[in-house]
Amino acid sequence: MPDFIYADNPIAIHYAIPAFLFLLLVEIGVAVYDQKDWYETKDTLSSLSMGIGNAIIRLFTKVLTVGVYFWLYQFRLFDLGAAWWVWVLCFFAEDFMYYVFHRTSHSVRYFWASHVVHHSSQKYNLATALRQTWTGTISGAFIFAAVLPLIGFHPIMVAIFGSVSLIYQFWIHTEAIDKMWRPIEWFFNTPSHHRVHHASDVKYLDRNHGGVLIIWDRLFGTFQEEEERPIYGLTTNINTFNPLIIATHEWSAMIRDVWRAPDWRSRFGYLFGPPGWSHDGSRKTSEQLRAELRQQISEKRAQQTALPEVNAVQ
Repeated sequence: MPDFIYADNPIAIHYAIPAFLFLLLVEIGVAVYDQKDWYETKDTLSSLSMGIGNAIIRLFTKVLTVGVYFWLYQFRLFDLGAAWWVWVLCFFAEDFMYYVFHRTSHSVRYFWASHVVHHSSQKYNLATALRQTWTGTISGAFIFAAVLPLIGFHPIMVAIFGSVSLIYQFWIHTEAIDKMWRPIEWFFNTPSHHRVHHASDVKYLDRNHGGVLIIWDRLFGTFQEEEERPIYGLTTNINTFNPLIIATHEWSAMIRDVWRAPDWRSRFGYLFGPPGWSHDGSRKTSEQLRAELRQQISEKRAQQTALPEVNAVQ
């Protein structure tokens, strides 16, 4: 492994912060000039607070994560080295594992408790990109990429592509960019694709989980094209700008549900079932909401088909 890899800083995302803030100010300026409703002051301040907290926490947890990866690297299956093709392979492997992590974060409540922070804003802008969890690492989100050093990818290589993915995903949090050139839209994650991901519209729920690439969603059936402008936020919004509540509200709700659950099966469901799962059916998961929507559409079409027949008989 070349010496320059060991000298690379695994928390390189901190160096991108000035660029993030500059682009954020540019977008605010565009929004003011064009009289767009992209921003709300209290919401933006909440997002920035979450981003600052995340950056501070990452100063400590990222080094810990890479330390775990170095420990796992001792037990690697292959010595892949650092040839150009290994870098290319690592890029695709890391991006795929991000897709697995991201999809799991929408289907397992334990991981959703951290990830929900990023979806809690009812605005979609570059400040929303900075609305990041404070509990992701300590709750074990890093385990998804842990398979990569075990395969034989160097931990710093994995950390570099993890930072690349986060930096890339900053610019796609905007309504200022419409759909792009079709080959780009087909292969890469774009603002249009990610707007769908942040929507609370039923047909958009739990779609477009890709990081840099959107091909994983196309391959595994979680892709959804942007059709009309999304409604952003959660299916049940938390209606607060308090960073502490934003960071912990789902953890509190989950612990409360586990405490009140009638049996161990229900407790397991509240921890590791999908968000919206309930032992008594009083809430709805994304799949249940989607099934209800399909049923409504089917009934509406049946009614529309029946109307010409009734009119013909009359």
